[in-house]
Amino acid sequence: MKFSQAMKVSFKNITMNKLRATLTMLGIIIGVAAVIALTSLGMGASQSVSDEVSSLGTTTVSVTLSGNSSDEEVVTYDELMSFEDLDEVEAVSPTVTTSSTVKNGTTSSDGVTVTGITTSYEKVEEITLQSGRNVMDVDIDNRNKVVVLGYNVATELFGFSNPIDQTVKIDGTTFKVIGVLAEQGEELSGSVDDQVLIPFTTAQRFIGQTYVNSATVNMTSEDTVEMGMAKMKQELYNQFDGDETSYSVRNQSSVSEALDSVSNTMTYLLAGIASISLIVGGIGIMNIMLVSVTERTREIGIRKAIGAKKKDIMLQFLIEATVLSALGGILGALIGLGSAELLSSVLDMTMQITWWVVGGAVGFSVFIGVVFGLFPANKASNLSPLEA
Repeated sequence: MKFSQAMKVSFKNITMNKLRATLTMLGIIIGVAAVIALTSLGMGASQSVSDEVSSLGTTTVSVTLSGNSSDEEVVTYDELMSFEDLDEVEAVSPTVTTSSTVKNGTTSSDGVTVTGITTSYEKVEEITLQSGRNVMDVDIDNRNKVVVLGYNVATELFGFSNPIDQTVKIDGTTFKVIGVLAEQGEELSGSVDDQVLIPFTTAQRFIGQTYVNSATVNMTSEDTVEMGMAKMKQELYNQFDGDETSYSVRNQSSVSEALDSVSNTMTYLLAGIASISLIVGGIGIMNIMLVSVTERTREIGIRKAIGAKKKDIMLQFLIEATVLSALGGILGALIGLGSAELLSSVLDMTMQITWWVVGGAVGFSVFIGVVFGLFPANKASNLSPLEA
């Protein structure tokens, strides 16, 4: 029998048993749909993280330091600012932070992050002012009690009023408002909307801390990042007497690689779990095809009696199993794409459709059909015409 004839017979047998064929394909449909939907959302989430990290700047390096007021092995402001003497470093922005309550009269905002900054903070962190001015050198030199409010803090304390030149109290200490930051929104590195910024030296006295918590360092170019990081690590290694747990120096690209690795692992894990449905679907196809062999014993016997060879019978049942799995794969792909789009809207997540994943899922479903169709096809081809 010709291949085209075998295809016609396959479709005829499937259409004669529509409900059974649909139930047989259900496992394949669910498996392919799950693989495509979960993989699209997983890869979309991974891309969002990568874009977020990239927006932080590939020439930006984060330095995190540990220490306490009784610890001699801490890094002071002057020691950290000496990094600017390195040829690879463009600017250093050290910070000290604490959590405080900020009040305007009877209106208060609790748990606000108070960050002590230098004049380089605006450039390094790329913040934008909505109104007023930023912290200046004169504020740092004189330990002026001035503050720049984050957007959310300003809105909560002053509403629609202009806070510039007004005063607020931070844990009971009066500060003059000199600026308000433009709304930034949530970012991977955190948001300054819920922070207030004060001069670095003022923050040190306010907190009672002489050492530095952290710093952001801008390198001159991408080519100088690795060398600059190596020099800073060496200086910190010497400062902390070889205790590498007391500091960390990280570039945003390394953070991006780590997050990408985690995201990809989770995506592959979800796809692997979803693929189990394809295996279950394949088992369903095998079971139904075995039932079909039993039901069609007379047909097989007659075909063999009039000259059909073993390979003809085997091909017939393989084609039917493949057609079932291929149809299930195509329907599953359409449902998977629709589900991914729906989940993206409902969960407000980015979806990234990768067509090699769609093609791979459908191709794998066909492969499953062939593999699990071999046993019933072989059983059918081995039937004796006399027994049939």
